[in-house]
Amino acid sequence: MLKIRPMGPNIGGEITGVDVKNLDDSGFVPIYKSWLKYGVTVVRNQELEIADFIRYSQRYGPVLKHPSQTTRHPDHPEITMLGINKFDPSGNLIKAIYGRGAGGFHTDGAYEEVPYKATQLYALAIPSSGGDTHFSSMYMTYDALPARLKILLEGRKAAYTFSKQGAMQALNEKGIERPLMLHLMMPTHPETGRRSVYFDPLKIRYVEGLEKHQSDDVIAELKEIMIQPGAGYSHKWQVGDIVIWDNRCLVHKAAGDYPPEEERIHWRVSIEQTVTKT
Repeated sequence: MLKIRPMGPNIGGEITGVDVKNLDDSGFVPIYKSWLKYGVTVVRNQELEIADFIRYSQRYGPVLKHPSQTTRHPDHPEITMLGINKFDPSGNLIKAIYGRGAGGFHTDGAYEEVPYKATQLYALAIPSSGGDTHFSSMYMTYDALPARLKILLEGRKAAYTFSKQGAMQALNEKGIERPLMLHLMMPTHPETGRRSVYFDPLKIRYVEGLEKHQSDDVIAELKEIMIQPGAGYSHKWQVGDIVIWDNRCLVHKAAGDYPPEEERIHWRVSIEQTVTKT
């Protein structure tokens, strides 16, 4: 029997008692609603082949290829393989692979014209310790913004790039120069109707319409207040977990603290936010 329960004080939900391979449309409705409610959800105890994972992911929206080609599955390019091939031929740890996602809180797809709706992972191998993924609500960041900052940022956009720093730059294997993308800093969620802050300190270049010093000050202030008390949930992985999070209202980061000699392997997909053209 399907059961849904909260996992964190404000975000995070656990779903049990379901086999996603045999899920019909009516059975998916409460799962999708719980995801919108909690921002990040885990479906436990799943046994999936790649085709099963892709098919289930497509219930949330179209699945996109990630721009980093080096970690794509050779037969299924929409799948990113996280955690594989983390040692070079000499046995040295490749930090960009081991520490992928651990450089700081961020959101996926800020470098796209339309940022990713969601990211979904399926756990294949989990280390004996560490390896958690941390999440935080940007709804609560918006609620905590000082009034002067809300006034300043209303209707304003920020510019983002793919390879600003860290693992993102290391995984940009062709040195691709992608154009800067502008996104509203305080958008309204298209499905929940709630306001949030859209902010990725790892990929942001500047706030549009501000002098450089003022833009830098805003970015620095947002870094300080983006993670609010009670806004977080830390996921402790189990093999067979499917975890999906909403990039439109959450930020996340990997802990990057598991034993390097152990495996932490996931399938990952990026899910597109479809936009109606007018």
